[in-house]
Amino acid sequence: MKPVFVTRKFEDLSTTELYRLLQLRQEVFVVEQNCPYLDADGKDFSSLHVMGFVDEELVAYCRLVQPGISYNEVSIGRVISATKHRGKQLGKALMVYALQEIRKIYGPVPVRIGAQAYLKGFYESFGFQDLNEPYLEDGIPHLIMLKPAG
Repeated sequence: MKPVFVTRKFEDLSTTELYRLLQLRQEVFVVEQNCPYLDADGKDFSSLHVMGFVDEELVAYCRLVQPGISYNEVSIGRVISATKHRGKQLGKALMVYALQEIRKIYGPVPVRIGAQAYLKGFYESFGFQDLNEPYLEDGIPHLIMLKPAG
């Protein structure tokens, strides 16, 4: 099962794509992680939305946040794979694609993320380094991580 990835500006998302990505984000970040928070944080309008589909089903998603919105650097946020499709390397494929997109759009720039702490090793495998700035976000331990330019 190899996903087909697409990247869209907010204004280019179809209503069906928007519904599916918001539904997936709520299923995992709000319901599964039992974390009531405002997912519609205003950053979606200026972000690029990376979606991975298998047979028209949204199975992986993240957003590429332009510099100056979340951090001074470009950022990857809302990294997610559908619960029933976990263990199939979708997160890895998503990150590879997202980092390629960043390089294509912004060039060889640094990328900063706020990662759930338990995923530290996953992000380190892509060259991200823990900046040792742990914090709690909605009761979940997070780390600030930076992938140097290159």
